[in-house]
Amino acid sequence: MDKINGWRTKVFVWIGLPVIAGIGLMMGATDLVPAWQAKGGSGTAGTFTAVNEECGRRNCEWHGDFVATDGGAGRTDVILYDAPDGLAKGGTAEARDTGARKGVFSTTGGSTYLLATGLTLAGVVAAVAWVVIIVRTVRRRRTAADETSAPPTTFASSR
Repeated sequence: MDKINGWRTKVFVWIGLPVIAGIGLMMGATDLVPAWQAKGGSGTAGTFTAVNEECGRRNCEWHGDFVATDGGAGRTDVILYDAPDGLAKGGTAEARDTGARKGVFSTTGGSTYLLATGLTLAGVVAAVAWVVIIVRTVRRRRTAADETSAPPTTFASSR
């Protein structure tokens, strides 16, 4: 990408990439390690009790309370990631608390770890691409400025 032409491309490069990087890194990276820990079976085992279900256009998520099996600290108003099919209000599901910001993970497994990984990777790629474009743009502008301000070179004798 030697030149950035067109207003759409400029908007994407100067606004879109930083936004993608920010969203991907903030939303994905914060839950990346907890999601992978849950996939590996780590964390505090316990029970999630479904309180209410919130649905969007494409998916629904259960909110409820988590109580640790060992009697440790519980969490209220958390999301159950990878909720099992058939969960109903008042129902329970085995879960693991691995320290995710907003929720706990069902022990039945799921793909939340893939979503967190994908968001994080998209954020990293967007951030790297944005930095590379900025560095190339700065270098190109410096080179152009140096070429216009350089004195002409002559090979004539100065006698």
